[in-house]
Amino acid sequence: MEKAEKKSRTIKISIIVSVVLSIAIILIILKLTVDSTTIDRLMHANIRYEYFLLAVLLNVLTFFIWGARLKVLSNAIDKNVHVGLWESTKIVIANLFLAGITPSMAGGEPVRIYLLNKDGMSLGGATASVLGERLIDAIFILACIPFALFIFKDRIDDKNLNTGLLIGVVVFIIFVALFLYAIKYPDKVKSFLNYLDLKISRLFKKKERTKITDFINREVDNFHNSMVFFSREGKKAFCIGGVLTVAYWFTGFLIPSALLVGLGLPPYIIESFAAQMLLLVIVMMPTTPGSSGFTEGGMAGLYSVIIGIGSPQLYLLGVFVILFRFITYHMNLIAGAIFQYKKFKSLTSFSLDTLTKQK
Repeated sequence: MEKAEKKSRTIKISIIVSVVLSIAIILIILKLTVDSTTIDRLMHANIRYEYFLLAVLLNVLTFFIWGARLKVLSNAIDKNVHVGLWESTKIVIANLFLAGITPSMAGGEPVRIYLLNKDGMSLGGATASVLGERLIDAIFILACIPFALFIFKDRIDDKNLNTGLLIGVVVFIIFVALFLYAIKYPDKVKSFLNYLDLKISRLFKKKERTKITDFINREVDNFHNSMVFFSREGKKAFCIGGVLTVAYWFTGFLIPSALLVGLGLPPYIIESFAAQMLLLVIVMMPTTPGSSGFTEGGMAGLYSVIIGIGSPQLYLLGVFVILFRFITYHMNLIAGAIFQYKKFKSLTSFSLDTLTKQK
């Protein structure tokens, strides 16, 4: 009971930290971009509200595209279990809550695995589906980084922003390299992780290591086996998943452009796509819960360059960041909370232990 209360408290703290950080950074951006004339200028600006609605619809569309990808990968792995589009989409929406309050969106993966298993898939198959998604996303982001850097190479004068992006890109490439290394040499990865676990256990004087060691060995094996499957029998599904991944991210990348047009600004489609690609690197890094604070700061930095520092329209930057984060983060958090509650009858009861018990 005490352990359950501790987990519940941890999730509640994550929710508070992610939301407070997001709001705090937005307030700072507003402080820097809004003055006494802003409201008056907004009243006379060419606001097109239909584009705000379009942005919301594009965000909802991403749920279904993600659901379609999960459906394709899952059905390819286990041909005896048919996961429908609506069911896979519900799983995707349910995962958004924990994804939104954990670094790198990592909290959503156990939810997807658990719910796929609940629909009849083996845990190994469910894990393979979710890890397949991660690999496709990593390949997509890695392919996009050169294009994004090319677009912004002569436009970013801010040393802090340049340094932050450089660190993000380097860290991301290291993670991808480790990702690929784990596919080729799973035994070496297991040995290293078990060695690391042993050192940490000794440091914190923990005697019981069996559970964690078994979990590490099992997950590395699951990861290796799933990647082998997609490189052989599951090639077609992996390619279709790749096409759906491009559709998913490009649909999401159109959201800022829709908001810019709604605020009476040009869509800046190419520049906006490049900015979103760089922002992905920030979001995928294990920083704060839901990457709150970092995402808002990254958005403000990148789009201030796009709109133009010193531009008379720069006062719209704070409003733009608020709209973007509300649609792509806070709205997702609310939708995820509703669907997770329907699945688990709780927002705080699910954890990795729930998954481990099934194994």
